[in-house]
Amino acid sequence: MSTSAVKRIGIAVVEHADRYLVGIRGLDVPLGGYAEFPGGKCLPNESPEDCAVRECREESGLLVTVDRLLLRREHSYPHATVDLHFVLCHPTEAASVSDEHRGFRWVPHEQLASLKFPEANEPLIQMLTDKAS
Repeated sequence: MSTSAVKRIGIAVVEHADRYLVGIRGLDVPLGGYAEFPGGKCLPNESPEDCAVRECREESGLLVTVDRLLLRREHSYPHATVDLHFVLCHPTEAASVSDEHRGFRWVPHEQLASLKFPEANEPLIQMLTDKAS
C-alpha cells in the first residue's frame, strides 16, 4: 500500500435526460481501461466541487453546474489512497461532447452496472441504479 498522502479527488457525475457522462481511462494510467466519470486531483485550496467542474471541462469539453454532493468515500488502492467526492452535476449548455475528448459518451442509467468501473465507484453505481428503478 502507498504511504503517500491521501489524494483528494473531485468527480463530476454529470446527469442529463437519465443518462450519465462516462469515459474510459487510458491504458497508460492506473486502472487503465476502466470506465470513469470526469474528475481528478484537487488543486491546492480548490474545493472538490470546483475541481469536478474544472476537470469535466478539461476532460470532456462540457460546462456543468454543481447540484450536490452525492457521496464521499475514502478508498485504498495499491497505488494510492484517495478521498473521492462524487458531485452531481448538470450541463449548462447543449449536452453534446466532441469526439476529441477521450471518448466520453452518454450512458443510460440502466447500462451503468454493465460497465467496468473502479472498485471505489461500486457504492455510487449502486446508488444511481437504485435511484433509477
